[in-house]
Parts: sequence; C-alpha cells; structure tokens
Amino acid sequence: QQQQQQQQHQQHQQQQQQQQQTGMPPSSSTGLIPNDNTNQQQSPLTAPPVAASQQLQQPPQKMQSPQDPSNPDSSNNPNTEEDVISIVTSGASTVSSFAQSLIRQEEETFYSAEENKHGDDNLWGLLSGVAGNIYEWYDFAVYGLLSTEIGHCFFPQSSKELQLINSFGVFLAAFLMRPIGAIMFGEIGDRIFGRKNALIMSIVLITVPSVLMGLLPTYNMIGPTAPICLVILRMMQGLSVGGQLAGSYVISIEQSTSSNRGFRGSICDASSVGGFVLASAVTNLTRQCVSEEAMDAWAWRIPFWVSLLLAPILYQIVKRTEESKFWAERTEQKETEKIIREVEHKEQTPAVLDLLASPFRRRQLMGAIGVLSCKAGSFYMLFLWTPIYMAELRGIVKETEADFINLIVVSAYIVFLLIGGKLSDSFPHRSDLLKIGVTCIIFACPTMFGMFESESKFGYLLAQLQYAFVLALVHGGIASWEVELWMADPSLSFTGVAMGHNVAATIFGGTMPLVATSLYYWSESFIEEDEDDLRTLFFRMLPAAYISALGLVSLFCLSFVIRHPHDLRTGEKKIEKC
Repeated sequence: QQQQQQQQHQQHQQQQQQQQQTGMPPSSSTGLIPNDNTNQQQSPLTAPPVAASQQLQQPPQKMQSPQDPSNPDSSNNPNTEEDVISIVTSGASTVSSFAQSLIRQEEETFYSAEENKHGDDNLWGLLSGVAGNIYEWYDFAVYGLLSTEIGHCFFPQSSKELQLINSFGVFLAAFLMRPIGAIMFGEIGDRIFGRKNALIMSIVLITVPSVLMGLLPTYNMIGPTAPICLVILRMMQGLSVGGQLAGSYVISIEQSTSSNRGFRGSICDASSVGGFVLASAVTNLTRQCVSEEAMDAWAWRIPFWVSLLLAPILYQIVKRTEESKFWAERTEQKETEKIIREVEHKEQTPAVLDLLASPFRRRQLMGAIGVLSCKAGSFYMLFLWTPIYMAELRGIVKETEADFINLIVVSAYIVFLLIGGKLSDSFPHRSDLLKIGVTCIIFACPTMFGMFESESKFGYLLAQLQYAFVLALVHGGIASWEVELWMADPSLSFTGVAMGHNVAATIFGGTMPLVATSLYYWSESFIEEDEDDLRTLFFRMLPAAYISALGLVSLFCLSFVIRHPHDLRTGEKKIEKC
C-alpha cells in the first residue's frame, strides 16, 4: 500500500509540474480535465479533495528530518520518522508473537502426546545396556587413567607440564567426535536400523581402535606419525561413545514402566561407572605387578588388550535383546509416511535437521545441554582429574595411593547412583531431586578442594566421598530425565538424547582436564612457597569455582528453561491427588 501511495504521489507531482510549465489549471485525479474556474483563486477550503488526501497519506520518497528545509513536505508531515518506527516496531512485534504462538502450539502437541504404554521392564534390554556401558566406558577410561604414561611415550620432547596437557588434548579430540557420533547413531537408531542394531555397531566400532591403540608404535619408533595415529584412533573411540550411552538409555527406559524409569536409568549409569571401576582396577593391578620403568616402556598397553576378552561376551548379550516396542510401533507409521512422501515427491530429512528445525525443540535441546553441563564437568573433575591433581600436580600422595582412593570412591559412587535413581522415582517431579543435587554440588566441590589442604589421607577420601554423594543425586535420575524429555516422538528420541548428552559432555566434560590444569598452573603463579593462609586456599580452589559456575547454569536451566513432560503429566497429578 505504501508503494502504491508513493507512486500516486509521484504521478501527482509530475502532473503539477506539467501544469505549471503549460499554465494549465490543476486537474482531477482521473485525468487532465480543465477546470472552468481557472481564473478564480481557490481557497484552501476548496482545494481538490483527492489531491489533498493523496498529500496526507503519502510517505516521502526518502527519510528526512521534519525540520529539513530541503524537504517540501516537512511542514505537513511532522511525524514521518515516528510513523516509520511505529510500523517497523509493529512488524517486529507481529513476527515475535507469531514465533511465540508457534512454540506454544508445539508445546501443546509435545506435552499432550500419548504416554509410552509398552514398558514391561524387560531384563535383556537392561542387561544389554549395562554390558555395553561397562565395555564401552572401560575402553574409553583406560586412556585417561594412563595419560601420564601415554604422554611420556608419544610426547617425549615436551616438558612434564606440556606432556600432560598434550595428553589431555588427545583426550579432548575424542570428545569432539562425540556429537558427530550422536548424529550418526541417532539417525541409525531413530530412522534406519533401530536401537538394538545401533548398540551392536557402536560396540564393533570401539573394539578395533582400542586394540590398535595397544599395538601403536611410540614417538621414538616412528616419530611424529605416532601422535597423529593416536589422535585418529582416539577420535574413532569418541565416535562410538557418542551413540552407545544414549542408545543404552533409550532402549532400557523405553522398555521400563513409568514408576521404575529412574532406577533402571541409574543402573545404566552405574554400569558406565562400572567401566571406570574395571579400568581403574586393571590399571592399578598392572602398575602393582610391574616396575615403573616397565610401565612407562610397554606395560601401559596391557589394559587396552583386555578389551578383546570382553567383546565376545558383550556381543552375545546384545544379540538376545529385543527391539524397543515403542520404536517398532513407530516403524509402522513410518511406512505410511514413506508412501505419502513418494506420492508428494518429498524426501525424508535427517533426524538431526528435524530436531533443529523446531524452535521449541531447539529450546529444549539448549536447556538440556545447560542442565547437563554441571554433571558432565563434575564427573570428569572427580574421577579423572582429581587423582592426577593429587599425585602429579600437587604430589600430596603417591600415584598408586591416588588410584586406590579413586577406586574406593568410584565403587561407593555406584551404590550412591542406585540410591539416587530410586529416590528420583519417589519425587512428584523428575526435576526436584536434580535441583537439590545441583545446589549441593555448588558448595561440595569447593569443600573438596579445601579438604585437600588437610594433609590427611583419610581427609582426602572423605572429601571425594561427600562430593560423589551429591553428584549421584543428580546423576542417578538424569537418564530417565533425558529420555522422557524426548519420548513424545520415538523417531527423534535417540537423536535428542544423544545430541544433548554428547554436546554437553564435549563442551564441559572433554575440556574439563584442560581447563582445570590451566587454572591450576595459573593459580600457582599467585601462590608463594611456604605460605599457608586464606589467600593460598582461595587460589587452590579456582578449579572448584569453575564447577560452581556450571552449577549455577544448570540450576537456571532447570528452573526457567526446561518444562519436563514428566513434571506436567505425572507430577501435577501426584500433587493434586495428595
């Protein structure tokens, strides 16, 4: 309408110019029809009404100030800029309200989806997830526990500090592949072969690089090619882990009843921690059986070879597992959708694009990443970096003593996880226990670093145990929280769980050793030798401050970003019943 008005205004001005040049009187808006009263001077009250209306309705051709003398219409249009700003603001408001209404429509569809009624607490589905997690996380954790020896063998020309940082850099490379693995295995599990076959493929994918890593020549044998090959093999491991844990979550919880999902999910998480226990036990046993020189030279390879003994057992367990009935029901609907797409000549888009195409799903995904940030950072802080901090960086205990304390803490953590999972099923809202646990983590991590200054080995153990307990309150119910967040659409649930879990693990878990080590060396520059006061304690606790900041992010996302389906469907009904 504005363009049409502007064109009319231009035509009217051209007509006036022609009339002035030829001496013709003003014409009507329908044509150049002479006016009989040309010799009479018209008053403003008798001006042509059409021309006046055109003059009042027209916007100027360019934005000019009302006080600009070069603008002939400035005296007649004092509010031109305000009108344009009002139009732009109104348009932006319309777009924003449309986006909000779209999100509300998606929310209503999402939260009104039918509840999964196929849960029967199938045992083999749970066992496949448990065995897969133990195996997968054993292979993945061995590298972190042997980071010191691997740094000596593959980065010998670097200083001690750089060897450790380079080793952690390779550790991060595996995490960078986990989101790619989440996309790949999410597509396999949601759209192509199903959850069971996705698990089998992830197991095969991690076995090969683990064995090859135990056979890899060192830097002294083949030079710079050795660390390059190490990075490639580690990235293959990360690709596999990107789909395995999410797959075990989904297939186990989709086969469980609604009142038991928290506990079954905690069993899956306990089994992944069991992989850390097994890796810690094998690594500690190897160090006890050989000398330190032999461990640095060749014995570090033994824990990688142990995975060959576990692979056949795991394959037989997963082979007996049934496919998720919830996903199988969705497969029948997919056949109908496929026929419709063929008729309409449309191609099926990948699951990750469907996930990211929706504003509501994007908000849920970003909220899930924020919630998982504290758990991911805390887990690798406690079980991977803390033993290195005590033995390598601070030297307050021997390496074998740090490994033994870590083994006790990890073993207790498995029990804590099962308690946390069972408790999560008893709360009306799935998020209630998570909020309690995250709040405790904000204070528990600085407490642990403060207790490391006690110069007591029993104090070191208690420091890690109190941190492990509050972390288990979050970790125990997080699996069911993740799967239920995406359970409304089985064709996207694997991808949603895998993307949220692995992006958070990559950003906040994979970078944790590097961030914590960098903060430690930076804080050392402010600490004077033989000084023991509050200033020293403050700088010792800088890595813990990072965890506390992540805890605040998680608490914000739980409170203001995520609306969990379990809280709306089940939690509100429980509260009303009470």
